[in-house]
Amino acid sequence: MLRQGDMITDKDMAAKSRKLRGLMQQKLDVRGRDLRQSLRRAGRRLPKSVRKRGVALMQAEILAHNPKTARQVDADAVERDYEVVRAHLIAIDVNEVRKTRILNVAGAVVANLIVVAVLFIVWLWWRGYV
Repeated sequence: MLRQGDMITDKDMAAKSRKLRGLMQQKLDVRGRDLRQSLRRAGRRLPKSVRKRGVALMQAEILAHNPKTARQVDADAVERDYEVVRAHLIAIDVNEVRKTRILNVAGAVVANLIVVAVLFIVWLWWRGYV
């Protein structure tokens, strides 16, 4: 945990990025070589507010690479953003996400089958078989 006035280092940001990427891989099955790629691949599976905080962390990580620009990074804001993103990722229930995905696919398949059946009956009626 950083104290007030402390400057965030490249190592601190790399550790935070690594932890978030690990959580994204574990909870969302999203892999990426850096935080930017992981956030992009997670896309809309993350709420807008969490994505915004992730983008802020990504920008802070870029600034932390250079010692001169690292002074521009607000360590408290980075810590807050990190905690919000981390808390959201920890709260994700992997089994619930999996169930929701399966039910969405099953619902789409059933809806398509109903449409095809209705169209087939209409075609039979139009041809005079019904």
